[in-house]
Amino acid sequence: MLRNTYLTREGYESLRKELEYLKNIRRREISQQIAEARAHGDLSENAEYDAAKEAMALLQTKVNQLESKLSRARILEKEEIATDKVSLGSTVHLRDLSRNRELQYMLVSEEEADFAQRKISVSAPVGQGLLGCKPGEVVDIKVPAGILKYQIVKISR
Repeated sequence: MLRNTYLTREGYESLRKELEYLKNIRRREISQQIAEARAHGDLSENAEYDAAKEAMALLQTKVNQLESKLSRARILEKEEIATDKVSLGSTVHLRDLSRNRELQYMLVSEEEADFAQRKISVSAPVGQGLLGCKPGEVVDIKVPAGILKYQIVKISR
């Protein structure tokens, strides 16, 4: 049984736009590559044709995955996100007690995780370690590089 995919509105729109691009633009580009390669003649030894067909198959796989995620998507509205404890969709303001610096992460599903944007997955070690914590709590989180020691400063939407 497939489970729901929990996404922020921003994450949902991002996936929807990616799907639209793949279906309406990228598919057309690859179809054109297939047609051009086919025009070169003998398909049995045509590496361009094989590569374009493989690219189309990979594209269709990606399209199918995105359609599946979007069909199972449940959008997390800001009003639904609790601020009394860390949960999916929370923005967590932390103090790294080892380095004495402030950090901020948003906890999201695996589909939306992007460390460069400070969005971490609830299934990642740090995300798992923060889930359920309340403001003021100090938490030790085991990661491959060692132990992270954070204090929850604030939780917001």
